[in-house]
Amino acid sequence: MNESEVILDMLGGKAREPRTLAVVGLSADHARPSFYVSEYMQKHGFRILPVNPALESVLGEKSYPSLTELPLKPDVVNVFRLPKFIPAIVDEMLALGLKNLWVQQGILHAEAAARAEAAGIHVVMDRCIMVEHRRLR
Repeated sequence: MNESEVILDMLGGKAREPRTLAVVGLSADHARPSFYVSEYMQKHGFRILPVNPALESVLGEKSYPSLTELPLKPDVVNVFRLPKFIPAIVDEMLALGLKNLWVQQGILHAEAAARAEAAGIHVVMDRCIMVEHRRLR
């Protein structure tokens, strides 16, 4: 978990090729970290796929009720949900064959991370994707 190479790969590798991010828990509230972090990533070329059943759209993108409903497989699942929701997100990722899980800063669920990694999912946890992107620029 949190290996430098995994972080670099999730952020586009050495070439810094933007990725597609499914943002679970993306809010339409501009003051929420999920919004301004996703907005930052979008401005840096990342495609944002909002996952929030309570929203129709955010950041100019249609919102989806779950990962299962997404029209394409995202490169990274970026999570802004409470720790108690992480195991179910890992279950959904396993069912869909998704390979990269990024759980935002301040959110930890060691058991879910271990289960994800044992199943071949790369995990970054308790790190901010925006902070890491800025650091690697």
